[in-house]
Amino acid sequence: MADIGHEYGVTTGRRRRCGWLDLMVLKYSNMVNGFTKLAITKLDILDSFTELKICTGYKLDGADLKSFPADHSLLERIEPVYTTIKGWECTTVDCRSYDELPEQAKKYLQVFRTL
Repeated sequence: MADIGHEYGVTTGRRRRCGWLDLMVLKYSNMVNGFTKLAITKLDILDSFTELKICTGYKLDGADLKSFPADHSLLERIEPVYTTIKGWECTTVDCRSYDELPEQAKKYLQVFRTL
């Protein structure tokens, strides 16, 4: 992901951490910040993936967590629970509207509406 998206620091050249969509942290961020809109950028980075993972939950010591842990010291012990969806495996580079996107890309974006 980092290589495809050229995710390197401008000043240091250090590789940025990239990962799958984490709905638990996104829901937590929404609760804390109260945002009503979300800008999705660089969707084309995912064009070549056959499958995409979405973190839909966490486990702590084998038990399901209902929300993002308030105690940040627990973060190193949680295990993400992923749902896998099919990728779209075609380019979205020239898409300029939602209607121009492949159906699987639209399905991926619909996940954001579950917030």
